[in-house]
Amino acid sequence: MIVTIELPSEIEAALLTQARTEGLAVSDYVERLVVEKLADKLEAKEAERPAYELPPEEWIRKFNAWTESHKSLNLPFLSDGDISRESIYGERGL
Repeated sequence: MIVTIELPSEIEAALLTQARTEGLAVSDYVERLVVEKLADKLEAKEAERPAYELPPEEWIRKFNAWTESHKSLNLPFLSDGDISRESIYGERGL
């Protein structure tokens, strides 16, 4: 997208100076400023996407982060017997 804006000369000078300081073209510097400003909103929008819409790599990254977040709970490991069909349903025969 191309956006044209009129800036006061002092803001233009500040943009030019800062872009040069960081070794960037003015357009790249302005783009970075806009992305940084909108980063929280972009991340929030991304977080709203259902898991089935995420690319596999992103789903795996989020799933691993979720599992890691539970390590501090120090929960016991369950044996195969603890999670067997018989131990869950018992005599109900399901």
